[in-house]
Order: sequence, then C-alpha cells, then structure tokens
Amino acid sequence: MQRWQREINIAIALLLPALVLSAFIGHLAALLLGIVSFLYIKQTISINKLERWLSQGGTGERPDFKGIWGDIYYHLYKIRKSQKRRKKKLGRMLDSFRKSTSALPDAIVVLSSYGEIEWSNKVAHDFLGLKRSDNGQRIPNLVRHPIFIQYLKDQDYGNKICIPSPINENMILQIGIVPYGVGLRLLMAQDVTHLKNIERMRTDFVANVSHELRTPITVLRGYLETLQEMDDGSSVYTRSFQNMAAQTERMQTLIDDLLLLARLESKAKKFDCVAIPALLGQVCQESDLLESDERRVELVMDSTVNLRGDMDELRSAFSNLLVNAMKYSPRNSPVKVRWHSNTDGSVYFEVEDFGDGIATADIPRVTERFYRAEVKRNQKIPGTGLGLAIVKHVLVRHDAKLEIESQLGKGSRFRCVFPRQRVC
Repeated sequence: MQRWQREINIAIALLLPALVLSAFIGHLAALLLGIVSFLYIKQTISINKLERWLSQGGTGERPDFKGIWGDIYYHLYKIRKSQKRRKKKLGRMLDSFRKSTSALPDAIVVLSSYGEIEWSNKVAHDFLGLKRSDNGQRIPNLVRHPIFIQYLKDQDYGNKICIPSPINENMILQIGIVPYGVGLRLLMAQDVTHLKNIERMRTDFVANVSHELRTPITVLRGYLETLQEMDDGSSVYTRSFQNMAAQTERMQTLIDDLLLLARLESKAKKFDCVAIPALLGQVCQESDLLESDERRVELVMDSTVNLRGDMDELRSAFSNLLVNAMKYSPRNSPVKVRWHSNTDGSVYFEVEDFGDGIATADIPRVTERFYRAEVKRNQKIPGTGLGLAIVKHVLVRHDAKLEIESQLGKGSRFRCVFPRQRVC
C-alpha cells in the first residue's frame, strides 16, 4: 500500500480542487475527464520511458522516478544485476567445463536431439576430425561409418561400439552416448587401439598355443591307446594308464574349446537361415544318447520360426547349455528345453534343470573363461570352465543375450533371447 501512496495522494490532490471548483462553476464531469486524461498521459509517458530503457537492454543511467515507477525501475535494476552476476558465474563454470573436458584424454561431443553438434573438445578434433566450424552440422554427415550411423538410429545406448577413426584407420575408437537434459546427448570416444592390439595378441597366442599342443596330445593319446591295448588289465600300470588317458582326454577337450573360442573371435559372421526346430531335435536326441539309463530331455516347441546365423555355432551353444544342465542335475531329474516366441517378435531358447543351482554372487561370473562356481557336491564334476564362455560368444555374434535364473538346491534356467531382426 505504501508504494501506491504517492499515486493516491496525487489523485486526491487533483480531485479535491476539482470538486471545490465545480461547486462554483459546475461542469464536474468535464473537470473529472480532464483529471483522468492528465493521469493517463502521465502514465503513458512513464511506460514509454520504461520501454525505451528496456529496449536498450536496461543499460545506461536508470531514469529517476518517484513512487511506484521508482520501485518498478529499482526492482528491474536489481533483477538485471542479479542476472549479470549469474551470467558471469555461468560463464566461469562453462570455461571451467571446457578446460576440464579439453584436459580429458577422450573425445567429448555434445549433440542435440536431432544429432547436431553443439560443442566438441579438442580431442574430438584429433579423434573424429571435427572442426569448430562443424558446430550445427549433423554428426552422421561427418562420421559416416555404417555401425555408428545404425547406433545413432537405434538409440540403444546401453552398449558401446568400436569403429576405426574417420581420419586414421589404424586407430580404434570405442564410442558411447549418454542422454541428458532435454533431448541432449553426450558422445564420448576413447582410443582403445592398444587394448584391441593386446586382445588380438592374446587371442592369437591362445590359438597358436592350442594349435601347437594338438600334435603332441594326439601322439600321447596314440601311444596310450597302444599301451592300453597291450595291457591285459592285471598290470601294475593299468590304473596309471587309465588316469593318463582321462587327463589326456581332458586336455584334448580343453584345447578344442580354446580353438573354438579363438575361431568365434576371429572368423566372419554367417547369415544363413537355420532351421531351429530340426536343429533342436538333433541336439536333444544326441544329448539323450549320452544317458544310458533313461530319456531325460523334455523338448517343447512353442514356435516354428527360424534364425539367421551360423548353424554350427548355434548347435555348439545349445549343446553346451543342454549338456551342462544334464551334468549338474541328478540323473533321474528331467531337463526341460523350450523354443518360444515373445509378443515383441523376439524368440528364445530356454533350458531348465532341477539340480544344484548357482549362488546369486556367482551368476554374473559364470560366463567368464575357466570360472567354475563353488558348490559342495558328493563328487567332482569334470569340465573345462569354457562352456558358458562359448555360449556367450555365440550369442554376441548373433545379437542375442543370455539370461540366467538360479537358486541353490532348486535348479537353474538359462534363456537365450534372440531379437526379431534375427528371425528369418
């Protein structure tokens, strides 16, 4: 009320003389109209000065007004000073952000909702060949690798991709995108050339060593078979021969699995249409033949769809899961196998057993090479620890994922989920 006091006082100061004057000369309506017109013109002039001051950005000398207009100018001036301080603070924060991102060894690019480049650091210029003049350009027009373009199109940023640098084919970049804000995305590119070289060296080493070991293992198996044929079973070496043969067989299986993993990591992908129902029928029949007592595998075909992929790789993955389920469950318990279609178009292969199960802490690690979950059993179950690693590699090559559900003492369920793009 105090802010309007001056304006009210001015109106009263004009109204009282008009009332007194109208008592002598009349014409009260004309006098009141004149007062209203005067006040209107006065306020119009004040509004015009305010508009002119705001059009200049609120800079320059603040107009000197009294009353409510003085308060309006004062508050606008305070808002302007507060915004100026905030702008300086944001500018300092932006400079700090730019300096910190420029110091990072990774490329950083800020993208809009339509893929336009908002900002990029210096490393992005070295890794992706971007320039400051490229701001506002769509990044698919500058980084034209098909895998990267599909990555942007799918908008599935849960995984990262690896592509060669657009300006240096010998440099391998690992690219990930993180959505943030309203429609903004942060692209990060890391040079993983050294890591890829180490991985390739490791793969080559394992493949070469495994290949070189095949010949001496084959020779040892041959001599052991000869010695066992010559042994009539009464020799003191009979048990030694049996143990040597078992360990040689285990070594042969380990070498075969390592060579299979090496092939999965290096060979090109196939895109044949594989008849999954027929393949599963064969896999289940072969697994049942391993059991001398009774048939344990229960196959349920809820779908007849086929997959695009490599039949040998899929056979290996399905067989590994099925053999594991039979190996780690009682001989008299069933193993359920199911081929099913989901409502979203994806399909899955599922194997369920009712055996020892896997501890929750071990589930994330069971697909690691040579990792075997520690479960108390009456007898040790032989194995190389590479079966699930092979399954994981096969599924990755077929754009699929492995889901594991398990409880100790109740059994396990392994589910291979294939996307609808793989259905043929």
